[in-house]
Amino acid sequence: MEAESKLNALRRQLLYIAEEEAGGSIVGHMFVGESGENSVAEKAFDAALNYARRNRGLGGGARVDSVRRVVDAGSKLSANDLLDALCKEYNESLLEEKPPHVVIDTTMTGITSETVKYFTSALGLPTVSSSYGQQSDIRQWQNLGSEKQKYLIQIMPPGDLIPEVVRSLVLEQNITSAAILYDDSVVMGHKYKSLLQNVPTRHVISPIGGAAKTSQSIRDQLTRLRDLDIANFFIIGKLGTAKAVLDAANTNKLFGRQFAWHVITKERGALKCGCSNATVLLVKPEPEQSSRLRLADLKTTYSLTAEPELDAAFYFDLVLRTIVAVNAMLQDVDWKTAIQYVTCDDYEETDPPVRVDLNLWKYLEEAEISPSYAPMSIEGNGQSLMEFSMKLEKVSIINSMAVSAESVGSWKAGLNSPVNIKNAKSLTNFSSVKVYRVVTVVQHPFVMLNEDGDRLADDQGAKPHEVEGKPAVGQRKYKGYCIDLLEEIRAIVGFEYEIYEAPDKKFGFMDEQGQWNGMVKELVEKRADIALSSMAVMAERENAVDFTVPYYDQVGITILMKKPQTETSLFKFLTVLEKDVWLCILAAYFFTSFLMWIFDRWSPYSYQNNKDKYKDDEEKRMFDLKECLWFCMTSLTPQGGGEAPKNLSGRLVAATWWLFGFIIIASYTANLAAFLTVSRLDTPIESLDDLAKQYKIQYAPVNGSAAMTYFQRMADIENRFYEIWKEMSLNDSLSDVERAKLAVWDYPVSDKYTKMWQAMEEATLPGSTVEAVSRVRASKSSSEGFAFLGDATDIRYLTMTNCDLFMVGEEFSRKPYAIAVQQGSPLKDQFNSAILQLLNKRKLEKLKELWWNQNPERKVCEKQDEQSEGISVQNIGGVFIVIFVGIGLACVTLAFEYWWYRRKKEDDVDDVGIEVPEVAEETSAQRKDRRENKRKKKRSSGENRRRVAPENLFRHAREFRGIEAPSNAASFRYIHRFADASMDGSHG
Repeated sequence: MEAESKLNALRRQLLYIAEEEAGGSIVGHMFVGESGENSVAEKAFDAALNYARRNRGLGGGARVDSVRRVVDAGSKLSANDLLDALCKEYNESLLEEKPPHVVIDTTMTGITSETVKYFTSALGLPTVSSSYGQQSDIRQWQNLGSEKQKYLIQIMPPGDLIPEVVRSLVLEQNITSAAILYDDSVVMGHKYKSLLQNVPTRHVISPIGGAAKTSQSIRDQLTRLRDLDIANFFIIGKLGTAKAVLDAANTNKLFGRQFAWHVITKERGALKCGCSNATVLLVKPEPEQSSRLRLADLKTTYSLTAEPELDAAFYFDLVLRTIVAVNAMLQDVDWKTAIQYVTCDDYEETDPPVRVDLNLWKYLEEAEISPSYAPMSIEGNGQSLMEFSMKLEKVSIINSMAVSAESVGSWKAGLNSPVNIKNAKSLTNFSSVKVYRVVTVVQHPFVMLNEDGDRLADDQGAKPHEVEGKPAVGQRKYKGYCIDLLEEIRAIVGFEYEIYEAPDKKFGFMDEQGQWNGMVKELVEKRADIALSSMAVMAERENAVDFTVPYYDQVGITILMKKPQTETSLFKFLTVLEKDVWLCILAAYFFTSFLMWIFDRWSPYSYQNNKDKYKDDEEKRMFDLKECLWFCMTSLTPQGGGEAPKNLSGRLVAATWWLFGFIIIASYTANLAAFLTVSRLDTPIESLDDLAKQYKIQYAPVNGSAAMTYFQRMADIENRFYEIWKEMSLNDSLSDVERAKLAVWDYPVSDKYTKMWQAMEEATLPGSTVEAVSRVRASKSSSEGFAFLGDATDIRYLTMTNCDLFMVGEEFSRKPYAIAVQQGSPLKDQFNSAILQLLNKRKLEKLKELWWNQNPERKVCEKQDEQSEGISVQNIGGVFIVIFVGIGLACVTLAFEYWWYRRKKEDDVDDVGIEVPEVAEETSAQRKDRRENKRKKKRSSGENRRRVAPENLFRHAREFRGIEAPSNAASFRYIHRFADASMDGSHG
């Protein structure tokens, strides 16, 4: 009884139209629809019947005789109940001898649609269906024979085609992630797999708001989608639903360059949104220019006012085309012969009715009606459709007001129809720019702060990544090897990024509770998409994040120490002997010189006391004090001191001085060579083992660094091995033979790292690299102080930019550097491909050359002295200073000698006592005439004046004046002048 009441409620009054025209045909329809979900179809059906009744010339005078309706009003009948309702209406029409010529099926999808398809296929009733889906989606019509395909026809409704614009936009904009949200006006169940099939786009298809469909549920849904790293959103549905979603997005702050919003609707109204600043791509249908007048006439004259307008026009054209096609078919086919109706009760599944040459598809294709919205294409089930167009508008909304709506293109309905874009830039600029959050740690030269970039960002009020195109180095906040690498990857993959430093400035290590810190924590908690720095690949990190292929060579741990500074001095050769020794040598020199002078002066056998005895000797040397000083000085040189004293006592003093000088010179030479050699042999540490064996130099890595983790774990492993060995050795269950095998005198497990870790803890681990370097620089020498253990790249950069530091030993515990991303992130494969491309193009080698060998911070340091090299100028340059000082003293002495000679000469002239007559002073003119006469006389005679020895002149003067000639030749010029004056006076 309950089922019967439902059927009565669903059954509507049958329409009977008995208006007949000459040549016309009587057409019977059976209409099956869903008034709850697809009421537009029923209203359009009524409008089409009204149009056919009032336009008697339609299709050669077709007459609609009767219409039987089976409409599901939302009660959701079961398949059996619906089948019973269909059979009842169908059987009644047969009893009344008014069988349906065609069944118009406007059910959308689901059990209702499949039941109708089964009913019509089994009974062989010509059917025109507007159900959703392609041929493979309609299960009851999947394997139709060639004859059934001619009269069981499905034409896709607009609602089934509109979601295809998502596929076209995704392909056009190369979108990699998308969220497709739809409301209850859209059927998407069959689109989950097929919509973006074979498209490399990570996507989510979900109903808007879930089951609750409240504002809060929509906001929560958008938050979950954002956590999935989705930035492109497609809203398919009513404009009111789109407004609710956009309002929720505005609350969640999901507008900006990194997001793209698309609204796809069948409605033609304006887009509304309570957004503060948003840009939305609105896709809505637009009737053909040639059909707009007809559509307006249908609305006013035939009450085609159902909304959406597109659906109403489609169903109107579908019903009208079906009436025209069936009328044409009835005129060409003997219907009673072609179709033998079978009641539901008489139906046998093993012997279904067969229809031959019932080609409804042909007549539908040939039917000519004026399209009310857009032309209809009949090509087969799953491919027949209305070829309507949709307009793409870029709508800008500011403060809840749509300030502009720019038309950017159009899309013609189709399964693989591309988007027709007017200006490629307009759609490209609209599409969401994928902005990845990159977490980093400043580590030279991989990531460094760019002071110019900071100032630029402050002045412009924009972040560096907001600069359009590839930002210049001065426009970025960070610079370095990794930043340039990220730019190269960005150019290949296509994305934008914003960089921030890890809050704790650490790479990422796991504590005892399994909690991460640093960059790894940012990735695990999804606050960052990419971790980029000199980050080493480690096993525990790979359990939490994904790593790309390495972008840098394997890097290990090495040692940083203070460069040994060999003290240099220009007078280093004087430091071979102590000051007291030099003073004693100097005192011995003066004492010996003085003693030799005394012995030569008082010895009766010395030269100065026996001049007559030694007058025939070739060497005649008087040892006054000056000669004694000179003799002792030159005796120490290879030149020798010259003639020795004549007296025996003086020779004994000289021999004693020679022996003293020989011993002093030999000792000095030997000590000088040893002193300069030993100063260059101070290289106490050459490897990690050398560092572990000594105790004068403290050493430690930075607290919390990878180097610290390495030593800590190595010590822990050694301790665990020891515990295992001890447990095995003390195991009472072992036999004597097994225990004997474990009884060894020497400890079988090394404790190298255990001792080193203890030494590091005693030395206290520095909190940062800056602190570690300052402790290294504070070392007294290379053999006493502090050594820093760290990543080889960090230490290599420190030695490259600091001339007082150097790297010791080979690298150990080598690991590659790679980029880290979230687990399961598609960026891993994209970055892997990009890095391999850069590797093949040798771009990574160029970056290494740029940031290492051509780094502007690189310093040119003086080459350290090596054992194979000679003595440097810094150590022996004092001898050159001695030469210059000696030459300077000689010049001063020469000047003094000249001055002394002039002074002595004047004194000698005054001591002679001769009165020099006054001679009249010559005037300048007279002096000039006298000199000129002398030159003329000299030229005329042609002979040079003969030079006369001073002794002869003095003798000549004695002859004329009787004056004794002075023995000192220094007064020669004055006496000669005096003699000339006297002679001139006598002649005068």
